[in-house]
Amino acid sequence: MKKVYANATEALDGILRDGMLIAAGGFGLCGIPELLLQAIKESGVKDLTFASNNAGVDDFGIGILLQTRQVKKMISSYVGENAEFMRQYLSGELDLEFTPQGTLAERMRAGGAGIPGFYTKTGVGTVIAEGKEHKEFNGETYILEEGIFADLAIVKAWKADDTGNLVFRKTARNFNVPAATCGKICVAEVEEIVPRGSLDPDCIHLPGIYVHRVIQGQHEKRIEQRTTRKKEEA
Repeated sequence: MKKVYANATEALDGILRDGMLIAAGGFGLCGIPELLLQAIKESGVKDLTFASNNAGVDDFGIGILLQTRQVKKMISSYVGENAEFMRQYLSGELDLEFTPQGTLAERMRAGGAGIPGFYTKTGVGTVIAEGKEHKEFNGETYILEEGIFADLAIVKAWKADDTGNLVFRKTARNFNVPAATCGKICVAEVEEIVPRGSLDPDCIHLPGIYVHRVIQGQHEKRIEQRTTRKKEEA
């Protein structure tokens, strides 16, 4: 089965459609599938729902799809750093399902494991719990959260081989692993595709069984907030 494709457009060919639920890896601008997001923008698909920790910034990451009004709903834990995200949400143009960060990661992981729902204490007594089933375990109240089963998962990794085994680099692993597992189809972009057998099996973070298509590309790797000190103060 061919898994390596020439570019993001080719890797998404035949997959994209209006109204999809897409799980996207990344945290801020770290480890985001920027090439695949650009290809989604260029495809023109619309009415998309994204499950992602946040939406990048105004002109990068999922933010570029907010600018073109291709996203109708976000399932996220954070709306900062993106003025357009905030504006659309406050004006009622964008649906937003606020999900605590750990709960979002577990919802993705649960979907990848075939688990339709789980109970958690996170959010009990807040607006997060409104409309959700409550249940007591050992005298403590929990709420039911549903697993995320995405139509498509898009992730960014450091290295891959041609069978789709992925290695992430440090904090760029973030949401990428659970996001990858919860998609019916997973497309990964990587910095380097290495020969089969060259990856140490003990260092593989995501087995290729979860990954259907892979591309290699050049990445911008922006920094959201650059914080520096003057040389004489260092």
